Amino acid sequence: MAKAPPAILKSVSVSLPFGIGSASWEADPTEQNAAWELYVELVTRVAVQSLSAEHGTVREAMNSLYSLFGSTREILRKAGPKVGAASNSVGGIAIAVLNRGLRPFLSKWHPLLQAWEAKRAIEVSPQAHEKAWEQEPILRRDLEALRADLAAYSEALAKISGVED
Repeated sequence: MAKAPPAILKSVSVSLPFGIGSASWEADPTEQNAAWELYVELVTRVAVQSLSAEHGTVREAMNSLYSLFGSTREILRKAGPKVGAASNSVGGIAIAVLNRGLRPFLSKWHPLLQAWEAKRAIEVSPQAHEKAWEQEPILRRDLEALRADLAAYSEALAKISGVED
C-alpha cells in the first residue's frame, strides 16, 4: 500500500497581542501540534472566559493563568527545539506571551491579591472577601483586558494548528 503524501503546509500569518506584532512563516508539523496543544490548554481555562462580577473568584482566574506557565513549558519541552524560539515560531510566540503578557499581569496582581486574602476573617467566604476589596473591580477590568488579548492569542494558535483559517 502506497503512503499518502505528507500534507502540504500552508504559510500562516498571525496577529499577536502584547505588543508582539505579527508573524508569517510556514509552520511544520511539530509547530502545528504544539500550537494545537497550547490552544487546548488556553481555551479550556477559566482565565480566558469572561468572569462576571456575580460568579467565580479572581483567585480562580489567577490560578488558572499561573498554571499556563507550567503547561506551556511542558508542551515546548516535549515538542523540542523544532518548535523554535524565534519570534516567528510557535515556541517564540508562546514564550513572548508568557513574558510580555502573563508575567507582568501576575507580577502586579498576585502579591496584591495575596495580601488582601491574608486579611480574610475565617467566617467570611473567599468570594465575599474578594468583593469587599476596593481593588477587585480594577483587577476584574484588567482580567477582562488580558482575556481579550489571550483570545487573540488563542485565535492565532488555532490558525497555526490548522483548526481555523
